[in-house]
Amino acid sequence: MLLEKSFVGGPVCGVDEAGRGPWAGPVSAAAVILNPRRVPKGLDDSKKLTAKAREALEPEIMAKAVAWGVGFASVEEIAALNILHATGLAMRRAIEALAVQPAFALVDGNYRFKLPCEVKTVVGGDGKSLSIAAASILAKVARDRLMAELDGRYPGYGFASHKGYGAPVHVEALRMLGPCEIHRMSWAPVRMVLNGPEPVDT
Repeated sequence: MLLEKSFVGGPVCGVDEAGRGPWAGPVSAAAVILNPRRVPKGLDDSKKLTAKAREALEPEIMAKAVAWGVGFASVEEIAALNILHATGLAMRRAIEALAVQPAFALVDGNYRFKLPCEVKTVVGGDGKSLSIAAASILAKVARDRLMAELDGRYPGYGFASHKGYGAPVHVEALRMLGPCEIHRMSWAPVRMVLNGPEPVDT
């Protein structure tokens, strides 16, 4: 909690996102204000944890945190805003969902999003800040759960397994079934699968 303790003047939340790279589905974000006296054991960058470990930590983070919030930006919002600004929108929604509003936000990465509080970017933050690590877990688990639900609504694509990323089974399903409502049609890889490689000017 060293990074969090360096701020004075109000609560500090960690913020992270999940799902900027997939070909389908929304982008998610989470914000977490940890209680320094009740930090769950095993917090780490969500990418370094197994799905089982993330799912076990989710309720513990929610129970022990001072406040937590999760936000999404839809496929339509990604198309309208671009993925960067849609990610910022999801982060804003996550912060606004907090029961306690923070004075500062530690945000993973190097882009300073416009959020409802002062922002400090932290490159590699999910490995340097426990608050960001907790947020990365909540964002990842929430999005994975939603993609599993969407797998039932849009069967055949394998969303429950690959979560919308460009796995070979996803490529094959796109070729066989075509896109569905939650595919990011502005994504170059999606267009390439559907239309073949774009011609190169010579």
